[in-house]
Amino acid sequence: MNIPSELKYTKDHEWVSIEGDVATVGITDFAQSELGDIVYVEVETVDETLDQDEVFGTVEAVKTVSDLFLPLSGEIIAFNEALEDEPEKVNTDPYGDGWMIKIKMSDTSQFDSLLTDADYKALIGA
Repeated sequence: MNIPSELKYTKDHEWVSIEGDVATVGITDFAQSELGDIVYVEVETVDETLDQDEVFGTVEAVKTVSDLFLPLSGEIIAFNEALEDEPEKVNTDPYGDGWMIKIKMSDTSQFDSLLTDADYKALIGA
């Protein structure tokens, strides 16, 4: 199970990296393996400002559809449009080409409250 130490995580299995006041968000390797083959990623909240823990989209796998929860408050400024044609990138490269959105954070202190890699490993029993 790949859980990079430089990222932060949520109890809802999203990962977050930040650069300045912009956060990049995707789902974890654990989440994509639990979901199975991902066939569709839907994000219709680009250019919207949402609060932490609000639903920003859905990910559809062969077995199920799951909501995606915003790990940090802010404006969604980008969606990884490559996922429209190749949603399987979430399975093959969840921390790279499989990223989902970028957020212009409205409260950077929220990043500090996210889970560390050790906390996330404990959550999933890794």
